[in-house]
Amino acid sequence: MENTYNFKVGMTCSGCSGAVTRILSKTEGVKSFDVSLEKQTVSVVAAGLTQEQVFETIKKSGKPTEII
Repeated sequence: MENTYNFKVGMTCSGCSGAVTRILSKTEGVKSFDVSLEKQTVSVVAAGLTQEQVFETIKKSGKPTEII
């Protein structure tokens, strides 16, 4: 079953959004994602992952992250 999770992520430049993109692209179970530097949001479609697991994965980028 796929779920969509949304997060607010403190990204200030393309390097920041690139870090989040790299982490999500390497995460097993992430089917697709949209990183918006302009809105500072990340939307993730995942299968077999909880919202908390995706949250912890994004936090590994070192960027401030909140569940929205």
